[in-house]
Amino acid sequence: MKRLDIKLNNIINGSSSAKDFIIADAKDADMAFGITAPGPQTGSCRHGYNESEGCWKTLSQYLEQIRAVIAQDIVDIMLLSASNVEKLGIKEGLFRNSAITPAARANDTSDVWAVRGGKYPTDHPSRSFRTATIDHIKYGRLTDNHSLPYTGADLGLYSITFTNNIDWDYKALQDFQDFRIEAERKGFRYFLEVFNPNVNPGIPDKKVAGFLNDHIIRTLAGVTEVGRPVFLKIPYNGPGPLEELVAYDSKLVVGILGGSAGTTLDAFQLIHDARKHGAKVALFGRKINLSESPLAFIEFLRRVVDGEITPVDAVKAYHGVLQHTGIKPQRSLQQDLQLTTNKMSYK
Repeated sequence: MKRLDIKLNNIINGSSSAKDFIIADAKDADMAFGITAPGPQTGSCRHGYNESEGCWKTLSQYLEQIRAVIAQDIVDIMLLSASNVEKLGIKEGLFRNSAITPAARANDTSDVWAVRGGKYPTDHPSRSFRTATIDHIKYGRLTDNHSLPYTGADLGLYSITFTNNIDWDYKALQDFQDFRIEAERKGFRYFLEVFNPNVNPGIPDKKVAGFLNDHIIRTLAGVTEVGRPVFLKIPYNGPGPLEELVAYDSKLVVGILGGSAGTTLDAFQLIHDARKHGAKVALFGRKINLSESPLAFIEFLRRVVDGEITPVDAVKAYHGVLQHTGIKPQRSLQQDLQLTTNKMSYK
C-alpha cells in the first residue's frame, strides 16, 4: 500500500495521529500558468524574449524539481499534469517503487487559466472544462480494457467553483456528475477541489465561507459512497468554517490548499492552524515551488504538522539551512516572520 492509503485508512478509522497528516506537492501549475509555472529563473536570460519580466525555468528544470521531491520521499501525493504523469510515471516508472502516490489534474476549469494578460480567473464566472481523460491519466492512451493494471495514476483532482450564477453552477454540476459516473466505471479515484467564488457572488464576504460549506455538503449529499471523493481540497477560510465542515461529517476528510506564495511563516502557520482546526490534508503548490529551497521547505512543513517545531522556530531554522547551504533568501528573516496571507478571498 502507498503511504497515502495507509494514512487515509487510519483517518477514516479514527486512529490517526499527527504523523498521518497528508502533504501533497502540487506540481500541476503548467495547466494553469503555462510557461511561468516552474517559477523564475535566476541569473541572466539565455534568450531575449522575457527581458522586461525576467526569465522562467524550463520544463526540463521543472521535471528535475519533481524528481528531487520524489527522491526525498516526504510528501504523500505528487499532483501533476497528465502529460507529466506520462513522462515520470508511465515512461520513467518513478512511482513504481515509491511510497508517494501520483495524481493528475483531471479537469482545468477556466478560473485556473492564469495566463499572462488573461482575465479568466477574475472577470468571468468559472466554466468547467476537461483537457485530460481518465484513460490518458491511467494508461497514457485510450483503452476499452479497464481491467489492465494502470501505469500512470489512479487518482485525480477534480475542481469545481460555485459562483452563485445559476447557469454556470448548473453546468458545473452536470459536468461533475458525468465525471463521477465515468470515474466509477473506470475504477478511478478523485479528490474534490472546491474554490471560493472566483468572481463576486453578490453576498457579503462574511457569508462566503458558509456558501462554500453548504455547497460542498449539498453537492455530496446525493453521492453514494462509491462515487465520493477520497478527500476535499478547499481554501482555509478561518478556524470556524473549517471546524464546522469537519464536525458535520466525520467520514469526510478535509484538506486545505496553499494559495499564493507569501512569506515562509504564512505557509508554516497555515499548515499548523489547518491541522489544529481539523484538516487532515494540505496541498501546497506555489508555496513549495517558489521557495528558495523546496526540499528543506517540505521537510519543515512535515516537522510543523508532526508537532516537532513551532511555525516561528521553523522559519528561523529554515533560514539557518539557507545560510548553511549558501542560498540567498528572498526576504530577510524579520520580513519572513511576518504573516501576510491566509485571509479569505474569492479565490
